[in-house]
Amino acid sequence: MRAEPQDFGRVLSSMCTEPHPAAREAAERFLATNPGDPGTYEAVADLEERVVDDLGAIVGLDDPVGYVASGGTEANIQAVRAARNLADAANPNVVAPESVHFSFRKAAGVLDVDLRLAPLSDDYRADVDAVRELADDDTALVVGVAGTTEYGRVDPIPELGAVARDHDALFHVDAAWGGFFLPFTDREWSFADAPVDTMTIDPHKVGQAAIPAGGFLVRDESLLDALAVDTPYLESTGQATLTGTRSGAGVASAAAAIDELWPDGYREGYERAQADAEWLAAALTDRGYDVVEPTLPLVAADVPEREFEALRDAGWRISRTGDDELRIVCMPHVTRTMLESFVADVDSVRPRRNVNT
Repeated sequence: MRAEPQDFGRVLSSMCTEPHPAAREAAERFLATNPGDPGTYEAVADLEERVVDDLGAIVGLDDPVGYVASGGTEANIQAVRAARNLADAANPNVVAPESVHFSFRKAAGVLDVDLRLAPLSDDYRADVDAVRELADDDTALVVGVAGTTEYGRVDPIPELGAVARDHDALFHVDAAWGGFFLPFTDREWSFADAPVDTMTIDPHKVGQAAIPAGGFLVRDESLLDALAVDTPYLESTGQATLTGTRSGAGVASAAAAIDELWPDGYREGYERAQADAEWLAAALTDRGYDVVEPTLPLVAADVPEREFEALRDAGWRISRTGDDELRIVCMPHVTRTMLESFVADVDSVRPRRNVNT
């Protein structure tokens, strides 16, 4: 087989990145192990417990419970599934902001729950009043996002948590992308900041683990119990995960990456990425584009379709938001040199306009 994987040298749109070398090596060593059968594969099961403990430290949860999932989609589905299973309502609903990840639409379809999407405020964050208006006695889950996929925004997590409590609903925070950046900010987003019941946080994104390595954490073990099914032919007697066989490679690589990078490596990575995002935002603003200022290391700008396609033709892997802005994610593989080269190509494809440099 002669095919080669994607070169990351021009990838600016992805929320995944190249794994840390230690994570890559650990993934290969544990490639054939299955944490879905912990009674048989004890070494990787022990590693998974370590990862859950480490993720708990990152998200402000003293006694974390959870597991390493396939990614944010699985973890978000599990949050909806737990809330549905525990709900008293005959027709439970989930209330989330319009910026919520598309995995919640999958969850609603698979689990047959009503997904109610609230409009956003002018700052691209959840409008708490709009969420409150949509919540009712049948609301099983309220969702907030800590690092939205289109604009990198952090919803008002404590206020959304209060709405959930007012309606006796569970509260889920999707920090799949933002969770490895946010510990180094002053944002309120974690289990320590709000009445969060469940959380998604993905080591295979900013955490620099190998794919697949998502994270699903719960405040109380009863939430996992609500997901469990009997497993009579395995050495373990029950399973709360959505998938059965899972990747030991993902578990081991997450453990290795966190060992290498938490906390100082991740802090340095956040500071570098945020500085790069602010540099790019300023460069695009100077060139006359309307730019959404980055809260986290993600930049959106109103680059016209012709220029966008010319940049794609030049080999840049870029994407658009739902409102058609250019979207750039400053992941660990994205360097200032890459961004300088990108801006040079922007200059080459854009029409002449006033430049404030």
